[in-house]
Amino acid sequence: MMRQVAIYGKGGIGKSTTTQNLTVGLGEMGKKVMIVGCDPKADSTRLVLGGLAQKSVLDTLREEGEEVELDNILKIGKFGIRCVESGGPEPGVGCAGRGIITSINMLESLGAYTEDLDYVFYDVLGDVVCGGFAMPIREGKAKEIYIVASGELMALYAANNISKGVQRYANTGGCRLGGIICNSRKVDHERELLENFAQELGSQLIYFVPRDNLVQRAEINRKTVIDYAPEESQADEYRGLARAIDGNDMFVIPKPMGQERLEELMMKHGFLGL
Repeated sequence: MMRQVAIYGKGGIGKSTTTQNLTVGLGEMGKKVMIVGCDPKADSTRLVLGGLAQKSVLDTLREEGEEVELDNILKIGKFGIRCVESGGPEPGVGCAGRGIITSINMLESLGAYTEDLDYVFYDVLGDVVCGGFAMPIREGKAKEIYIVASGELMALYAANNISKGVQRYANTGGCRLGGIICNSRKVDHERELLENFAQELGSQLIYFVPRDNLVQRAEINRKTVIDYAPEESQADEYRGLARAIDGNDMFVIPKPMGQERLEELMMKHGFLGL
């Protein structure tokens, strides 16, 4: 059965990098995967495609009108991963979230969601689950949600906010939180903090991805870590993340914290007021 997964997280947390390395890990395992980039920057598939700048759905519609073929908007990357970028409106015009709605509807009508797919990943912009960016969970497209976070206050604040969105749409859209992925920033006591944070939400820290400059070197070379340096330990970390997601069976309606409780948690781990 096809699993539809949305990856959320604070802007700049490394969400797109994590998603692409994760999907290549799944692809290496033989899983059939499609990534739908839901960020107006259209950078959710670049590493999987080896640096190819993919034309977005909205750009294609603007240039070619309504008569769009699937081949115009879907490219095949490493391990046969299908790659789509929703794109966004022209700067200063319209709601960026509309691109997600347009793209998903178009992919459905063009038959992109084939029965052989094991996973569809939605890489979603942002700190808040608002407007069109809530669409994958509000409309019941994505049932599994993972939040990329780190041990920094704003990353956890965003993760808590996103949990509120998941909680809000849990009954109508059927979405559940599958866990927190820590993209480490080498903050003191980071793993312990993230484990406590996830536990407080009623969820789990599904994987702790250590920080390694190899990730940046691979990006400069327009590749995922598994593609760029398959023998390195960081590649094994992404393989471990892929196995953790593939074997996950803990899906919950999260219990977000109030601001005071979130700050208490941070203070307990030696943050705030240092």
